[in-house]
Amino acid sequence: MEFKRLKYFLAVAEELHFGRAATRLDMAQPPLSRQIATLEAELGVQLFDRSRSQIRLTQAGAVLQDHARQILDRLDAAYRETKLIGSGGAGRIRIAFVGSASHGLLPTLIKSFRSFYPDVELALSAMNNAELQHALVSREIDIAVARPELKDEEFRRELLCRERLILALPDNSRFSGQSEVRLTDLADQTFVLYPRRPRPSYADVVLGICEREGFKPAGLELTQDFQSAISLVSVGVGLSVVPESVGRTQRPGVIYRPYVGYNPGTALTVHARLDNRAPQVMNFMDITRKFARKH
Repeated sequence: MEFKRLKYFLAVAEELHFGRAATRLDMAQPPLSRQIATLEAELGVQLFDRSRSQIRLTQAGAVLQDHARQILDRLDAAYRETKLIGSGGAGRIRIAFVGSASHGLLPTLIKSFRSFYPDVELALSAMNNAELQHALVSREIDIAVARPELKDEEFRRELLCRERLILALPDNSRFSGQSEVRLTDLADQTFVLYPRRPRPSYADVVLGICEREGFKPAGLELTQDFQSAISLVSVGVGLSVVPESVGRTQRPGVIYRPYVGYNPGTALTVHARLDNRAPQVMNFMDITRKFARKH
């Protein structure tokens, strides 16, 4: 049975008049009558009781009308959903990010994307750079937000932001009363850095900054992620060096201070595979590009 013929039948069933149904369908009445007759012959039933004054649905016609409405509504919904997903207006994106990104521009970027594409489902998770690299290569995620970036020729990338580094100190630190701290004054302190593995990592970037300033930390506590590092700082295990945006979120037991010394800063970069041209991914990268320019 052709969907077109069902559409013709439904128009006649709803109008109960061949002339009005033909006008609604923008076609002549004789071809419409032939289509209905063909449908009745195909089914082997009479769908309409016809008289000179009016037509009405038979019991078989009423049953077909109910099913035809459901079929055509579902077909229309399928077309609309398919077109929406195909244009990136719906569907799903899997986004993973380094933990410290949740304190900066990333949440605002996510909100911006949602405002443009509210029907796209976002699956969010936190990973370190090594996990991001593996997950993007193995197609377990669609978008990776890394600090400062992932080095792979198979990835497209958009710089989200650059920011300075600051100190995260226990609130009972002897440096808490200072508005800024010389990095070299921290040589006798324990540095809480992350991740523990794999190496080299962000921890080695911070150790490189200390080496450039002419010292090695007296103590080193390595933890697996940013959140664990801040938790250890909050209970007085040591201090950490974190992106400036982290200081905008207060954490009991932790204070943030700028430092005097070599500060190469850090960045957040959004990545996707070059061969992943799904419209949802391309839309996200486009929103990122525009968002970064604005901010």
